[in-house]
Amino acid sequence: MKRVVFALILLTVCLVLLAAAPEEKSPKPKYDAKGQLLRPVDYREWMFLSAGYGMNYSPAPGSHEMFTNVFVPRWAYQDFINSGKWPEQTMFVIDERDAQSKGSINKTGHFQTDLMGLAVEVKDSSRYPEKWAYFAFEADGKIAEAMPKGNGCWSCHDAHAAVEHTFVQFYPTLKPVAKKFGVYNEKRELVTDAK
Repeated sequence: MKRVVFALILLTVCLVLLAAAPEEKSPKPKYDAKGQLLRPVDYREWMFLSAGYGMNYSPAPGSHEMFTNVFVPRWAYQDFINSGKWPEQTMFVIDERDAQSKGSINKTGHFQTDLMGLAVEVKDSSRYPEKWAYFAFEADGKIAEAMPKGNGCWSCHDAHAAVEHTFVQFYPTLKPVAKKFGVYNEKRELVTDAK
């Protein structure tokens, strides 16, 4: 009987300690042995920030118009809400989907269809001297290598992002948060000829 009571007390203490343990901030970036980023799993269950259609940062004509859906892990979103800063190991996933206008009962407008690829942005100053790194995954790709230093994504984010390397100017729920903490760069909202 003493053993049963002791086991129950021990189990209760373990459960209390487990419940009180700090929550692991997950998901975080994961890499293979070569340092390539593994495709984030279940990103569509993360916090949805915004969607765009046909957004193009280059004046070059003829690009394929797609929907882009932006997701960030809930823990990173919560840190941003509380501080106006993106914590280390934040990942942004841009889910790029094809657009269609004819289908089923749709008469006007566009809707999302097939996954075309993923663009992933990672903040990790322990791994990348520039703090932010950019990755492009094929629609069915499982790993991606960081784009080389000075790539077009890094340069564009550095020159035009309203908060750190992130386009908060396109995330309507985060824009007021960034302004509240004084981290929002108003000049980045001005219409420019981005390249």
